[in-house]
Amino acid sequence: MTDAKHTTHTADEDARNRDIKIYVNGDIVHRDDAKVSVYDSGFMLGDGMWEGMRLYEGVWAFFDEHMDRFFDSCKSVSLDVGMDRAGILDALTRTAVANNMTTDVHCRLMLTRGIKVKPFQHPSLSQSGPTLVIIMEHSKPTEALQSKGIRLATVPQVRGLPTSQDAKYNSHSKLNCVIACLQAEQAGADEALMLDPYGFVNTTNACNFFIVRKGAVWTSTGDYCMNGVTRQKVIDLCRANDIPVLEKNYSLYEAYGADEAFLTGTFGAQTPVAEIDGKEIGNGERPVTQRIRTLYKELIAQHVAEKR
Repeated sequence: MTDAKHTTHTADEDARNRDIKIYVNGDIVHRDDAKVSVYDSGFMLGDGMWEGMRLYEGVWAFFDEHMDRFFDSCKSVSLDVGMDRAGILDALTRTAVANNMTTDVHCRLMLTRGIKVKPFQHPSLSQSGPTLVIIMEHSKPTEALQSKGIRLATVPQVRGLPTSQDAKYNSHSKLNCVIACLQAEQAGADEALMLDPYGFVNTTNACNFFIVRKGAVWTSTGDYCMNGVTRQKVIDLCRANDIPVLEKNYSLYEAYGADEAFLTGTFGAQTPVAEIDGKEIGNGERPVTQRIRTLYKELIAQHVAEKR
């Protein structure tokens, strides 16, 4: 079985993370002192929203896009953020300064409905206001992610209909994806390739999924998956650089026969897929993926220069 540590979020070990400081409702404390109540709705029910962001040279990459999704998601589930975008940015800045962090930093921004007065489900029992936590780590993707690639297994767990739990929510309720990841692990793979409710290729348990066939980049329609910020940036880069890109329904037949496949996410940017269900993808050469990686790095550099 594949080493459980080899995932799309595998990072180089960094001893500085043992003493990071974490933001908890306005206080910034050592990680050992960062506590949330067992009555918190996030712990009790997974009732909350989160964002993963990266810090490059003092700039939060695509902050506005992340905040669009975050505030839209919170509004959709009647979750009061308790501050505006400027307040979120200030909290991020304070936490980065407290940790002396400027680049190669990954952040998990988490907001829950807050502490409940009784341990039951109803949202009205959360009466003390939201809980906001910010965890930042020195985090650089290991080079093995690029050289080795990720092994995926198709799993029975699907990403479902919006009337069940809309996959566009970046919610704390991730059990669906955790089950998928467990199923993939039990199949001997690193992570899961999930289908949509109609059996078309959709997403993985943690990232958006792309294939390359005859020079064209394919991804799902986006109807049943998290519409990731990096996913959209890749689509935009393809369109701006004459790389054919399609958002469409396609089956495992097309995925197995792809020339290349890769994942997109804030942490790893673009991570190659080595195999799906034991079938090697392509011949190991990944020219389109490499071109997109180069274009994305250039986009990040341009974005940082504009924001500094």
